[in-house]
This record gives sequence, structure tokens and C-alpha cells, in this order.
Amino acid sequence: MPEELAAGPRESPRAPRTGPREVWKKGGRLLSVLLAVNVLLLACTLVSGGAFNKVAVYDTDVFALLTTMMLLAALWIGFYLLRTARCADAVPYRDAHAGPIWLRGGLVLFGICTLVMDVFKTGYYSSFYECQSAIKILHPLTQAVFVVIQTYFLWVSAKDCVHVHLDLTRCGLMFTLTTNLANWMAAVVDESVHQAHSHSNASHARLAANPERVGSQAGGDCACATTVCQIFERGYFYLYPFNIEYSLFASTMLYVMWKNVGRLLASSTHGHGHGHTPSRGSLFRETFFVGPVLGLMLFLVGLAVFIIYEVQVGRDGDHTQQALVIYYSFNIACLGLMTLVSLSGSVIYRFDHRAMDHHKNPTRTLDVALLMGAALGQYAISYYSIVAVVVGVPRDTLGALNLAHALLMIAQHTFQNVFIIESLHRGPPGAEPHDAPPKEPCLTFANPDALHALPTCPPTPRSVSPGLVGPQEATATFLAPRAHWRRRCLKDISLFLLLCNIVLWIMPAFGARPHFSNKVEVDFYGYSLWAAIVNICLPFGIFYRMHAVSSLLEVYVLA
Repeated sequence: MPEELAAGPRESPRAPRTGPREVWKKGGRLLSVLLAVNVLLLACTLVSGGAFNKVAVYDTDVFALLTTMMLLAALWIGFYLLRTARCADAVPYRDAHAGPIWLRGGLVLFGICTLVMDVFKTGYYSSFYECQSAIKILHPLTQAVFVVIQTYFLWVSAKDCVHVHLDLTRCGLMFTLTTNLANWMAAVVDESVHQAHSHSNASHARLAANPERVGSQAGGDCACATTVCQIFERGYFYLYPFNIEYSLFASTMLYVMWKNVGRLLASSTHGHGHGHTPSRGSLFRETFFVGPVLGLMLFLVGLAVFIIYEVQVGRDGDHTQQALVIYYSFNIACLGLMTLVSLSGSVIYRFDHRAMDHHKNPTRTLDVALLMGAALGQYAISYYSIVAVVVGVPRDTLGALNLAHALLMIAQHTFQNVFIIESLHRGPPGAEPHDAPPKEPCLTFANPDALHALPTCPPTPRSVSPGLVGPQEATATFLAPRAHWRRRCLKDISLFLLLCNIVLWIMPAFGARPHFSNKVEVDFYGYSLWAAIVNICLPFGIFYRMHAVSSLLEVYVLA
């Protein structure tokens, strides 16, 4: 009997045996990060080297590396799905914040567009397969298979907090993330070089088929001469923005999964935080409809302005000048309204008494970091433009519009980030601050005639228990009018900003490059330097718009 009593205390501390795993968590993360950094640097070296004609790195080398990486990542995803399906305790917890439905839905949408792009790309390279390397046709086919497997994997496993093969899982997730970043870099380089060369009236064939270099390798002429080939070529270049966003969406979800490997969630806090599934009745009803209507009007006007810009720019000087004036005028008006609306949303939060949510949330931490980091790209372009306009000559109407556009771009990114970040850190609707004094109880009567004789009750929702009220009597319900109008205003603001960010994503993503059509920066910095600045910074600005859309959708749901 004494031995049994002595054995009890020795076995009781066995529950927290996760201590060694938590200690090695940093070591396992460091190992996976080192693997990802080395692979990413290798991919970056080949992709950037293949972007220049004078470097002896061919596009076939880039395609071979990307194809190999996608095959290895697909094999690891198959192993992960098989292992977690067979082991019942592989995923003991699921992060409620990770992989919300709109993020997974966006991933599926961009994945479908990427598959269409792969079809166009395969058709393009198959148009002159006699003088092409087989890897150029194999690459889009491999990418299509990889997109299908990865989309299914992220749809079913984005919330996993896996607890088996921790180090292997971390390395696999980081390698898959690196594969997506490598695909993103290749697409950005290809699309940026295509846009830059099209504005400088030079041939744009680099990571796409380059007649001179391919001819030197295969000894044939690979010019895209047929109409079908040209349709395929234009089609897959127009679909590049969706492929770029797919890679970035997948990377963010993989990073959250990597942070959740081995994570312990207490049962009391497992479901804590913001819910991602609001009631269907309140999703589209609790708005004033001012924000959606105004945002939809700006969206349609923006599409019209984009079409006019694409038609008129590049023609004679007067048409290009007119197109730039229209483009800058619309952007100035849109950015000005977005700045004021974001500022008004932050003012509304000054009167919001909901508690701040300070719980650990890898998804929210990543969202904030991406918003702040991606905005740096547009900040850089804006400051370069400000210096060129202020210091350079001449100072004309187009320069003034360019200066106003750059200043408003900085202000809009700043105030929108403040609004979104503050919204993401707010507690769920109805959450009271921790230092709020307890409210006095207030009696509620079913008889409305007796209300005038009672002291005023606090404006909080109250309902009468059904057991105390007869079936024929009405129940008095008190709503909080102030919280109600604040909630509606915040929903309108988030919807307005969401629609505006979509149209501001469409313009640069599908080819609007006033940075090259407007000669102020080109004449001041020189074409080579300015093209390098734009091609490096603009992809981050484009990603910022789409990531802001995802964050604003979450703000709208949680308002």
C-alpha cells in the first residue's frame, strides 16, 4: 500500500511530457528555415539569372528546377495526407483561426485560373514543339498536377495542428512554401520583363520562348507565327496575375500550418476568438448599403478608366497624355475617398468599448506582418516618384497629378493599415473590456404599459424567459442602438474599401504601367534603374491589394 501511494506522485507529472518537444521546437523550426532559405536562394539565383540575356542561364534550367521542386513537394503532400489519415492522434487540435472559408475559396478560384493558364501555356509551347525542349511542355503539366494536389491539401488540412513527425513536417511545409515562392518569383520576373519590354518596344521573349536563345540551343526557328499560338501566348500572360496570387495565398496558409506544428491548444481556449461563420441572416443585411453602392460605382468606373487607359496609352503623345490624366485623376479621387473612409473607421473605434483580443493567433500575426511588409513596395515607388517630380523638370499638370497620386498612395496605405490592424485585434461583437465595471441588474417586464414607471435600463439586449411570460403576451426586447449603427458603419466601410482594393489590384495586375508611360521618373532616374525599382517593388504593391481584400473581408464578417 505505501508503494502504491509512493508511485502515484511519480506518475502524475507524466501529462506534460511535451516539454522536450517544446524545447526542440525552436531547433526544428531553425532546421526547416535553413532548408527553405538555401533552396529559395538557389531558385532566386536561377530565376534572376535567367531574366538577363547576357547571363548563361537558360529558361530550361529554371523550368527544370521548378518542375523538380513541385514533384518533390507533391510527393511530400501525399505522404502527409496518408500519414495523418492512418494515425488517429496525428492532429489532436485544429486552429479555428487558420484557413477561413474566404481564404480557401480564393485559393480555389486562383487555382482554377492557374489551371487554365497551364492549358494555354502547354498549347503555346506545343505550337512549336519541334525546336523546344521537352521540359517546357512538362513544366505546365507538372504545375497543373501540383496545383490540384496542393489545393486539396490546403482545403482539408489548413487548420491542422499536427503532432507526428514534427521536424519532417516542418521541413516539408517549408519546402512546399519555398516551391510556391519560387513559382511566384518566376511568374513575377516573366510578367515584369514582358511588361517592361512591351513599353520599351522591344521583344519580350525571355522566360517565355526566346527565339534567339532557343534557336541557338536547338538549331531551329521557334517564332510564334500562327494565330492560335499568339492567342495562347496572350492568354497565359493575362492569367499570370491569378497564378501569382495563388502562389502567395498558398504560401501564407502553409506558413500558418508551419507555425501550428506541435502547437498545444487548451480546451478552454480552443474555440476562443473571432468566429469565422456568422449567421446567414446578418451577413448581407446589417449595412446601410452606402458603402457597397459607392464601392460598386467606383469599381465600374475604375474598369472603364482601365479600358480607356489600355486603348489610348502607347499611341501618339496627345492620346497618351489624356490617358494618363484620366488614370491619375481617378486614382486620386479613389485614394482620397479611401483615406477618409479608413480614417472615419478608426474614429468609430474610439467609441467602441469592445475588449481587445491579445490571445496568441498566428494567422492574425501573419496578416499584420504581410500588410506592413507589402505596403513597403508601394511606399518605395511613391517616394521615388515624389523626389523625381519635386527635383526634376519640367513641372507641368501631369507632374502635379503624379505628385498628388504618390502622396495619397502613402496616406491611403497608412490609414487603411491602421484601420485593418485595429479591426483584427478587436474582440468578438458583444465582448466587454476587462476593466469595465459590472452593470446593475435591471428588471424587464412583459407589460409595456408599466415601462414608464420604471427607471431607464441600460441599452443592452434583454429578453424575458419564456417560462415567465404567457403565450398571449408580447416580450419587450431592448437593442443597443449605438452599437447597432456602429456595426453597420464598420460593415459599410469594410465593403467600400474591399471593392476599391479590388479595382486597384486589377489595374496594375493586368498591365497598367503609368510608371513607364509617364516620362518624369524615366527621364530622372534612367530607364534601367527605374525599371528595376518598379519591377521589384510593384509586385509587393499588387500583393498588398489582394491581401487587404482578404483582411477586409474578415473585418466585415467580424464587425
